[in-house]
Amino acid sequence: MNPRKFMISSRLIMRRSRLLQGGALAAFWAVGEGVSRLAHLPVPGGIIGLALLLLLLASGRLKSISLRRGADWLLAEMLLFFVPAVLAVLDHREFLGLLGLKLLAVVLTGTLFVMGTTGLTVDLCSRLSPGRLSPRLVRHDDK
Repeated sequence: MNPRKFMISSRLIMRRSRLLQGGALAAFWAVGEGVSRLAHLPVPGGIIGLALLLLLLASGRLKSISLRRGADWLLAEMLLFFVPAVLAVLDHREFLGLLGLKLLAVVLTGTLFVMGTTGLTVDLCSRLSPGRLSPRLVRHDDK
């Protein structure tokens, strides 16, 4: 098999396999973890791996379709990633009392604050962007 056909067939296999795409995402995490440990960086390896993935996607060297199924699969199964946190809560019964309610209030308030601030920032930036046309200025021709 010549190299060109091999590359094309491997791309097709990669685009169809959720497992391979999930493995590729895990490989980016592992590379980031290795870089973080070797360079003694205070940044988690997952962040470095995602930054590397972002650079490859932004440069066009990697297409998003190559990882879409794997990412969708990981997002669909995300509940499995939270099972250890639930088990930790069961080990620490104090989280089920007043302390837990206080923590829940802080998390909910912080989440609402971040979501509201992000929404207002996006709205403000979209209003201030020079290339944006006002809805009143857009003409709709009835043809």
